[in-house]
Amino acid sequence: MPFSSLGLSPILLKTLADQSFTDPTPIQELVIPAILSKKDVLAIAKTGSGKTASYVLPLLMNLEGSIGLKNRHANVLVLVPTRELAEQVKDVFKTFSEPLAQSVKIIAVYGGVSINPQMMALQGINILVATPGRLLELVSLNSVHLSGIETLVLDEADKMLNLGFKDELNKIIALLPERRQNILLSATLTDDLEQIHQVLLHEPLVIKIAVEEASLDLIRQVAYVVSAEKKGPFLRYLINHHEMKQVLVFASSVQQVDAVVNKLRKNKIDAKAIHSKKSQGARTEALAHFKSGKLRVLVSTDLMARGIDINFLPFVINYELPRSPKDYIHRIGRTGRADVFGDAISLVSESELHHFEVIQKKMGRQVSLITKNLDEI
Repeated sequence: MPFSSLGLSPILLKTLADQSFTDPTPIQELVIPAILSKKDVLAIAKTGSGKTASYVLPLLMNLEGSIGLKNRHANVLVLVPTRELAEQVKDVFKTFSEPLAQSVKIIAVYGGVSINPQMMALQGINILVATPGRLLELVSLNSVHLSGIETLVLDEADKMLNLGFKDELNKIIALLPERRQNILLSATLTDDLEQIHQVLLHEPLVIKIAVEEASLDLIRQVAYVVSAEKKGPFLRYLINHHEMKQVLVFASSVQQVDAVVNKLRKNKIDAKAIHSKKSQGARTEALAHFKSGKLRVLVSTDLMARGIDINFLPFVINYELPRSPKDYIHRIGRTGRADVFGDAISLVSESELHHFEVIQKKMGRQVSLITKNLDEI
């Protein structure tokens, strides 16, 4: 099914072609027509399935005629869990809105940066992408008003609830007009999300795109049994031995991320950290350099992972295992995309072996487990 059959305007179809988008993904085929017809939508699909474009395209079309009715009254509100995702969503909106005849103002607001420039930028806002905490701050300062919201989007809704944003979401929803379109997008359907779905959505179209086994088939997985104190030297050995030019490394805490980066840089391996304690400028720069191939190693916590979306990332390394098997699958899913094979390597200490067995069982895959004699390296 081509994009031209989904009801999109000729100018958006041309922009899709210019951006080398050929055929819609399964979720785009279902979500785009539903949003165009102003239906509520609950869409469950894995990260990287095309969820963002599935709502950006039809919402831009639906905005026609309602732009600029009241100052500081946004038409569309998109709530996201992290700064990185806010910037990513804003960029997608800008890419597709630039060729439109009618000017659309899109702003992303989030904490960790000065609030004053954001307050000034909200003049004439049409589409607001926001993290919940910063949005409530701006509302309290009368910098933006939510009474004119026509469509509410909760993107990565499961992550927002996991990060404890439930109270903030409830406060925001209470400020919105009762009559509006609601769109929930999530990688998983949790109990908390099911409760919000029951309260928030009115006769929604429910779309669940199962994670295809083929996506894991593109990921070559291997694990090494390595003591905790030897993980650093072994990580450096892997990067150098395999001549890795672009590798994403996951650690479980901010402190461990910084420690890994410091050790890599001391050993002349170009690396940067991305986590919640870094300034927004540092995070944006590190991610941009990594995506462009200028940075060899990016070390991240799970919190930052959802803003890292690279089609041809060759290597992912789990320096430590995540707590959740779902987070493990999400981590390794950064590679093996766009029909290109990728490698996922896990460093597993003796104390992590039982947890790694649980991960493999939940994933339904056995991973080769190799005991490496580090004295031979």
